[in-house]
Amino acid sequence: MDFSTKSLKNLVSDVTTVFTRAKQYAEETIGTAERTELDNEYEKLAERADCYRQWTERIVSKLEAVIQPNPNMRYGEMLIERTMGSNNDLIKSRDNRLRNLEYLGNDMIDAGIAFGPTTLYGSALVKIGKHQTELGQAEKDFVQNSYRTIIIPLRKFLDEDMKTIAKERKVLETKRLDLDAAKSRLRKAKSQDSQNNAERDLKHCQEEFDRQIEITKLLLEGITSAQANHVRCLNDFAQCQIEYYHQCFRHMANLQREINQPLSLSILNDQSLSNGGTLMNDLKMTSNNHRMRTSSLSNNSTSTAMEAIDLIHHSNNNNKNNIATNPIDLSSSTTNNIINNNNKRRAKCLNNYQAQSNDELSLLADEIIYVTLIDHHKNNNESMNDVSDWMYGERLSDGQKGKVPVAYLEILN
Repeated sequence: MDFSTKSLKNLVSDVTTVFTRAKQYAEETIGTAERTELDNEYEKLAERADCYRQWTERIVSKLEAVIQPNPNMRYGEMLIERTMGSNNDLIKSRDNRLRNLEYLGNDMIDAGIAFGPTTLYGSALVKIGKHQTELGQAEKDFVQNSYRTIIIPLRKFLDEDMKTIAKERKVLETKRLDLDAAKSRLRKAKSQDSQNNAERDLKHCQEEFDRQIEITKLLLEGITSAQANHVRCLNDFAQCQIEYYHQCFRHMANLQREINQPLSLSILNDQSLSNGGTLMNDLKMTSNNHRMRTSSLSNNSTSTAMEAIDLIHHSNNNNKNNIATNPIDLSSSTTNNIINNNNKRRAKCLNNYQAQSNDELSLLADEIIYVTLIDHHKNNNESMNDVSDWMYGERLSDGQKGKVPVAYLEILN
């Protein structure tokens, strides 16, 4: 430790300065000393800076609450960032962390695979879980863009610019205390030498005070330019939010198109739950209804009954996931004509197909329908592509008819 004469003089001078400032502050507090008032322009700038800092801190806090609703995670990240810095690996891994929707989607997909992706419930879990993971990924991108566009710039402004302003304002306050202390010494000076020294100190303190107040005013006026930068950040954040919700809308629209099939899966599930039975019980009940209605036709035509039994056999084996809510009425004359018509063939649907126009028929995977060549039903203005790529389909369960693509069909007979 350096105990030279110069160091001791500096130490004594610093202690004296601190003591003088403390004495001046105490006298101003109790009202026994005069206080130099700052000009109105500075007071307005300082008040505006305080208001801007206060509201910026609240906005950043609310933004972080929107991005990370869990307060424990939010405060933990803040503590790590304050103690270890923003370049810490724990902070960097925040961008790659899975969102809650991604966890939900992954569990739905795993559950669907465990239940069987070919079952009604399993396929629905896989389908909806896939879209949940897509929503989670969109949310993750939105979080990253939010930190980049607005949270980091505002936090940087608070940690750097506002701290610099606060530091210079504290320096200005010390310069004001030194100036008031010099004025007090000048008033108390009695000898000519002490008056000269006091006047010299007062002049020096006045110059330091004027210089510091100009520096502080420049920093306070710089908030206006910071506001222009924050407007750009806010617009970028709004654009990211618009894109995020637009992506969510697209994902939900795609999910709605997938679940809005001609045979509503939700209706089928609700009916099974309301009857107190499982899907296998519904299959058995529907199969028994087919057999009962088929047995009633034995007195009319033996050949027709045999063909109906064959139809039920294929329908029970291939349509476990797509049973119609109403049983097939095989006793009608229209059904008998369809079965006995040599121009119609039974076909199995290879995949789901959503009708694109009113003259098309929507299909479900593994569904059995009757098809004919489109030549029997096409208009004169249809092209040759309709003849080669399309057939005319008919669903017996609800009587719906329309064109179906040949690529989605497997002719059974």
